[in-house]
Amino acid sequence: MSSLNKAQLIGRIGKDPESKQVGNSTVTNFSIATSEKYKDKNGEQVENTQWHNIVAWGRLAEVCRDYLKKGSLVYVEGKIETRSWEKDGEKRYSTEIKALQMTMLDSKSDNYQGGAPKNPQNNSQSSPVELGKDFDDGQDLPF
Repeated sequence: MSSLNKAQLIGRIGKDPESKQVGNSTVTNFSIATSEKYKDKNGEQVENTQWHNIVAWGRLAEVCRDYLKKGSLVYVEGKIETRSWEKDGEKRYSTEIKALQMTMLDSKSDNYQGGAPKNPQNNSQSSPVELGKDFDDGQDLPF
């Protein structure tokens, strides 16, 4: 029987990614926040935010370094890994997502003008569908 280790997250980056060279490869670290909202037993709206440490290697690390910034909305897919090390005689652990895929979810205009479109499109070129019209010959339908 095989096993599966897969994490899929959509969230906002908490601070600009940090990147460094490790041997011949680039590694980029960043964290993303995921949130869920629910009502507690008193009917009050509660928001629960979780922070996830993300590690990307190689070409993906370079893309993350070059294109992501604090506040960016991203989809990250990868696997969960836990590392351990000793510091001052104490064993320490860190659980992170090793990114295998990343998709930027912000629109281009979000990156440049805080969400406002750079060039608002004139929608007069597209017309809404008119109910009751036969679009093949332009004649009204009998109902």
